[in-house]
Amino acid sequence: MLSKVYSGAVFGLNAYRVEVEVDISPGNLASYQTVGLPDASVKESQSRVKAAIMNSGFRFPFTKRVTVNLAPADIKKEGSAFDLPIAAAILNATDVLNNDRLKNHLLLGELSLDGRIKSIKGSLPIAIMAKSLGVKGILLPVDNASEAAVVNGTNVYPVENLPQAVEFLSGNIEIKPMVMDMKETFKENSIHHIDFSDVKGQQHVKRALEIACAGGHNIIMIGPPGSGKSMLAKRFPTLLI
Repeated sequence: MLSKVYSGAVFGLNAYRVEVEVDISPGNLASYQTVGLPDASVKESQSRVKAAIMNSGFRFPFTKRVTVNLAPADIKKEGSAFDLPIAAAILNATDVLNNDRLKNHLLLGELSLDGRIKSIKGSLPIAIMAKSLGVKGILLPVDNASEAAVVNGTNVYPVENLPQAVEFLSGNIEIKPMVMDMKETFKENSIHHIDFSDVKGQQHVKRALEIACAGGHNIIMIGPPGSGKSMLAKRFPTLLI
């Protein structure tokens, strides 16, 4: 049986949608193969997905031929964020999942062996991409929910484990979307307990940072360890208030 689930990945500074296709077919020899230019971490998802599915109380088709395709196939896939969509596609192909929510949501997350969903990288650009595509919502780890919720216009559903994700995608439970109060967030982050008064000397560097801040320029600081680069960089945001 063929199943398709949507996910996302980051290429440079931007994100793109990834179609996670799983085909489960009978055969004389059971196998599991991942195609679509996967790197080592994606190939290793095989072991994580199998263990997570079984330890979450579901069945894995050990006696079948499982083929996982990550499209587009001409872009290298990196990271562990495809664990959750692969597991969901396998469960959908084995008739555990059968719901339209799979078509309207992006799935992201690294699976622990016991089914817990761990944090990933790149949730913000993927959320921006999801909004541009008109995706109804994103399922991703709890640790990444606040970051992705910065993007208005897309529902961000934090999930803790594989069974919870399956129940939501099956329509058996509802998860409250993460909401971020950006005004309150900016207010909290605008309180600084350090500033340039802590830096003794370095007048030319302070002046350069002030000019970069005022004009929106890039700046690079080069110097030996202990010269104050990190100290100055940590205090740079206080100029933006």
